[in-house]
Amino acid sequence: MNVVELNLFASRVAAICDEMGVVLRRAAFSPNIKDRLDFSCALFDAKGRIFAQAAHIPVHLGSMAYAMHDVVRRFEWVEGDMLVFNDPYLGGTHLPDVTLVAPAFHDGKLAGFVANRAHHANIGCDTPGSMPLSETLAEEGQVIPPALLYRAGELQEDMQLPGSENGLSGDFAAQAGANKVGIARLVDLLQGLGMEQYRAGIFQLNDYAERIARSALGELAEGEYRFRDFLDDDGFNDEPVPLEVVVRLRDGGAELDFSASADQVRGNLNCPEPVVAAAAFYCFRCLFPEQAPVCDGLFRPVRLITRKGSVLNANSPAAVAAGNVETSMRLVDLIFGALAQALPERIPAASQGTMNNVAMGNADPAFGARWDYYETLAGGMGGGPLGPGPDARHSHMTNTLNTPVESVEMHYPLRVLRYALRNGSGGAGRHPGGRGLEREYEFLAPASLSLLSERRRIPPWGLQGGAPGKTGENRLNDRPLPAKCTLNVAPGDRLSLATPGGGGFGGADDKTGHKM
Repeated sequence: MNVVELNLFASRVAAICDEMGVVLRRAAFSPNIKDRLDFSCALFDAKGRIFAQAAHIPVHLGSMAYAMHDVVRRFEWVEGDMLVFNDPYLGGTHLPDVTLVAPAFHDGKLAGFVANRAHHANIGCDTPGSMPLSETLAEEGQVIPPALLYRAGELQEDMQLPGSENGLSGDFAAQAGANKVGIARLVDLLQGLGMEQYRAGIFQLNDYAERIARSALGELAEGEYRFRDFLDDDGFNDEPVPLEVVVRLRDGGAELDFSASADQVRGNLNCPEPVVAAAAFYCFRCLFPEQAPVCDGLFRPVRLITRKGSVLNANSPAAVAAGNVETSMRLVDLIFGALAQALPERIPAASQGTMNNVAMGNADPAFGARWDYYETLAGGMGGGPLGPGPDARHSHMTNTLNTPVESVEMHYPLRVLRYALRNGSGGAGRHPGGRGLEREYEFLAPASLSLLSERRRIPPWGLQGGAPGKTGENRLNDRPLPAKCTLNVAPGDRLSLATPGGGGFGGADDKTGHKM
């Protein structure tokens, strides 16, 4: 295939992922999936290597790209199979993110896989919202090792998923339906192209993407760039958690060495290696040309080094609920901090650096039916060489939405009292950081509340003389709350969250963007 034909092939397979996403959103029941869009869809070849994805959640997609080949090789696949898993140490990220994988066959031969990953607010955790302040994986919900949900088209009755009785819950059924649509569209493509041309298209697409990546990396100044940043705390110990990377750029490739980062911690900031890969892939994807197809070949030049037993390659059963959402965000700051030394005219200041995780609900029959609510909140993005940082955005490793006020109040015993931009939260500079937001909830019924947030003590950094963004704040009835906590609340209690602003870029007297 020539370049035009390869780009057309890439567009066609990406469109399959897009349609899967539309089906999943339209069929899902929970606001977390249908309103916040906390899901991702992708296609993989017969060996589990990614060759197409939709523009969904970077932490989902990058981790699937890194780990899927290890998952799919464990099974002898037949038509009609569908796999389910969420085990962070066997290809997952954290327990609420549940992945469904299904094979596609053509003329009796395995052609590839469709997959989607969606965040479930109830994953069997004792704490409503399934994002507790935890110390072990067992406290975070039901661990689902890779297992067949469907075998040859038949639902496996012994597979018990959280919230599913007498069949699949609405959200799991939506995920299964999205995969079935993906298979149908992929089979349609195979019937038009034939297996030989289809496989050739994937092979050439990967080689094409690798050439693009190596060309882009080859334009960077070769060298070794080191950066250190910190997570505020792990929720049990007040000490900051250091993260460190050495980025080595040479010969059209990039090596990222995280081995000097902290040992795994007591709290749930730990993460499995695929989450680290997701952050690295995302950062370099931002540097590659926009038209570069997102597939296995694009990431071949990027190599990772982690240390087993560290916070970035934890040992099971270490808790990981916040590793996927908070540590991943700090990893982006870490990698961009190093790359800013090689690319001072392209890298922006730090964005808010947290997803501001809010989980709440009721699991006590004495207070009525169970309900689970979870969302992440936007914040300011960093100012950059080309302009100020955008206000109130979900940045970097998340690509979701805040839950609409109407949806919150319709589905849950909650009232949203305030939802506004947080003036003065962006860091000053020639190009200031974007503003965070303020969101206030009133509880209309007793509930359990969990917060997992970052950048409450250590602000998002500025670049080239720009000032840091303002740290975030959590308050209950106007009293400060820790960045990470689980507590009970009563009717009439008010939770207020103020999210961080982005760092500023360039000093006030800097007219060029160069370091002063």
